[in-house]
Amino acid sequence: MLEPLRQGLPPLDPAAVSSAASCALPARYEAVREARKFTRRTLDGWELGERFDDVCLVVSELVTNALRHALPANTPRVSEQSPPVRLHLMRWTGRLVCAVRDPSQESPIARETDDFSAESGRGLFLVDSFSDSWGWHPLAGTLGGKVVWALFRLPQSPSHE
Repeated sequence: MLEPLRQGLPPLDPAAVSSAASCALPARYEAVREARKFTRRTLDGWELGERFDDVCLVVSELVTNALRHALPANTPRVSEQSPPVRLHLMRWTGRLVCAVRDPSQESPIARETDDFSAESGRGLFLVDSFSDSWGWHPLAGTLGGKVVWALFRLPQSPSHE
């Protein structure tokens, strides 16, 4: 049903970027709660609070996937100096992108499931359902790993039409 997209972000005019924020997330499941709080503060500051429910669900799924599937088994799950997962929120005039960076080179895989009451295995299905598009791309250079992103279209204000 969902094929992982190995591509970068859709073309966006860099001149239209209005805001960006990011936070490092430790390798523990409490990081999902921290990501939701960070998302709430950021969207409220950007006057996009009405988009919080959909964006927060997607952020939660992307961070959970990074913690569950992208970290090596020996990654310490306690406070650490260099957190392995990072959440980025970027706002353009008509778009919002949530991106989660993790250290794995493995592509995200959407599992086929008919059991929508299952407790796990639906993450990328939800990302696909609640965002306008999503994808991933490997990182080059010293960072390594990958970025999984989701894009949300924002309503245009009358001054931008």
